[in-house]
Amino acid sequence: MKIHEYQGKEILRKYGVTVPRGIPCNSVDEAVKAAETLGGPVWVVKAQIHAGGRGKGGGVKVAKSLEQVREYATAILGMQLVTHQTGPEGQKVRRLLIEEGADIQKELYVSLVTDRVTQRVVLMASSEGGMDIEEVAESHPELLHHVAIDPSVGLTDAEADAISAKIGVPPASIVDARTQLQGLYKAYWETDASLAEINPLILTGSGKVIALDAKFNFDANALYRQPEIVAFRDLDEEDPAEVEASKFDLAYISLDGDIGCLVNGAGLAMATMDTIKLFGGEPANFLDVGGGATAEKVTEAFKIMLKNPGLKAILVNIFGGIMKCDVIAEGVIVASKAVSLKVPLVVRMKGTNEDLGKKMLAESGLPIIAADTMEDAARQVVAAAKAH
Repeated sequence: MKIHEYQGKEILRKYGVTVPRGIPCNSVDEAVKAAETLGGPVWVVKAQIHAGGRGKGGGVKVAKSLEQVREYATAILGMQLVTHQTGPEGQKVRRLLIEEGADIQKELYVSLVTDRVTQRVVLMASSEGGMDIEEVAESHPELLHHVAIDPSVGLTDAEADAISAKIGVPPASIVDARTQLQGLYKAYWETDASLAEINPLILTGSGKVIALDAKFNFDANALYRQPEIVAFRDLDEEDPAEVEASKFDLAYISLDGDIGCLVNGAGLAMATMDTIKLFGGEPANFLDVGGGATAEKVTEAFKIMLKNPGLKAILVNIFGGIMKCDVIAEGVIVASKAVSLKVPLVVRMKGTNEDLGKKMLAESGLPIIAADTMEDAARQVVAAAKAH
């Protein structure tokens, strides 16, 4: 789950990280009023979408008068903002953050992620803030520093001070930087985040260390214990099909292809998509119905897939372990009739109650293409999609 910059800054502020004063807005008039409330000679008008690279895409502007605040807010609000993280279709801007200007002397980069190899939270930092960190890692890896944090201790003073010095924080600002880094770590740890990034973390002319941006991602599996984070969810920023799928406890991700996939188990779903691609097809989605799928769940899964206007065929690939093949067969039959299925459907079943499931499909009277192996299923669904 992702949140907006202004929400991330609310979290950082709670954990003692210094952030600029700012006011989120939903209209141009609110933006102008926010600037008046903040006061001062300079304001920053920032698009709020769940993607990075907003500045390069024209979604961040510095205004030096209230007239400019109105001009920039009018231009940004409602625009289809295209960045390297949105894809070519872009993301519609529905919210703004109006923020006080900052005296930027130096831009730094800091983030926290979980390294599954070391099983530690890792603090990454660089002197090259304000840039795409991927570019820095590729062109100047020596400028990217990291420390693996012992979870029983947390980020120590010595670790925070050492990495601050490496990225160019002057001695007079080390203590302030330590406060910001330790606050960021605590925020990451206590909110079950999977990413916490400040880019840039700035040094001001007076030596203060301030988080000028905030990006958080959260572990969806831990949201049940984070009601305050769940309250930040903005459904306008999410794929409608994925939102709909989450209501039925379906793991669904939209892709760019034309072959729908309905599979039980994430590993089998990945293997199914790989096999489709191996034989020249393109998957339209990742869809894991889980081990306890019901006929109703399968029906909803079909409905979600069929909302894709580019769908040309569907592959159902089931391994019956906990999930019984006859239950999936019942769901496929019910779903096909309920949605008046108009695209070719290939079904491959293996495992518990396999023979019963196949018998139910064969006697359903539906034009279902049966397959025995993954290769057979992939070949048939790719051919069906091309013919359709």
